[in-house]
Amino acid sequence: MPVPKAELHLHIEGTLEPELAFELADRNGADLPFASVDELHHAYRFEDLQSFLNLYYRLTDVLRTERDFTDLAEAYLRRASADGVRHAEIFFDPQAHTTRGVPFETVIEGLWAALRDSERRYGITTSLILCFLRDLSAESALETLAAAEPYLDRIIAVGLDSAEVGHPPAKFAAVYERARELGLRAVAHAGEEGPPAYIAEALDVLRVERIDHGIRVLEDPGLVERLVRERIPLTVCPFSNVRLRVVDQLTDHPLRRMLDLGLLATVNSDDPAYFGGYVDENLEGVRKALGLDDDHLRLLARNSFEAAFIDAPTRARYLAEVEAYRF
Repeated sequence: MPVPKAELHLHIEGTLEPELAFELADRNGADLPFASVDELHHAYRFEDLQSFLNLYYRLTDVLRTERDFTDLAEAYLRRASADGVRHAEIFFDPQAHTTRGVPFETVIEGLWAALRDSERRYGITTSLILCFLRDLSAESALETLAAAEPYLDRIIAVGLDSAEVGHPPAKFAAVYERARELGLRAVAHAGEEGPPAYIAEALDVLRVERIDHGIRVLEDPGLVERLVRERIPLTVCPFSNVRLRVVDQLTDHPLRRMLDLGLLATVNSDDPAYFGGYVDENLEGVRKALGLDDDHLRLLARNSFEAAFIDAPTRARYLAEVEAYRF
């Protein structure tokens, strides 16, 4: 069994494997612009974040009913359990569905049918993080947050994802302020393709507690010192960084340097169906590419639970599992 861990940067829509995409397309009478599963696999050669997003949003068209979202989440939970995931904080993108006519209720009810009993069935505690698409308007984000209000008992935080460049965090200041009023916690993608300044802006304007990606922080030594001092977690996604050409190859990935500098970095899979591996494959990949040892892997596992939005007794229980683990 792999080391116990939390996964904190996982887009549920990004777990849509080609086989399931074709199954749902057939079920719903949706057209896919690919003749076969193999042809779709071959399409996973991305030039940048936008080229990935174009395919990502195209494939979401097969997700139409509560059952579709349930099947999607169930498939992820089965894989995550095998990967040693004990806690998962799962991003979902309501606007990717409501803008094409799928009601918010359909999305969250479908996901919840899989997640509500995940600890008993899979040994995984779960939370949902509602993400806003940053390339859409702040008004659209506020409307989405309003639609979520009847379901706040199922949502732990808000997040910010999609195309980063040209869409600074401050655009969503009012949305995040409203989320805080509703008692939600806050995270945001920053410092992946966007500059380190977006990381600082997410912290200072949106008042996030965790930065998703954040690898460009290393370009700003002063910001590194701040994140180390304030213990701001970074949810790093190594395979994603390589597949989206943010990093040339895995041996160039800055994760080891981030750990050496004392940053609270974690390893996650982002959109694993598109990027070639789930969380344990990401860990194994960086272990080999960066020469990480068992102590590094235990540190990354500890970091994942320290960074998670869980209560103190649950965190203590999971950390005890990490310390007891034998590599």
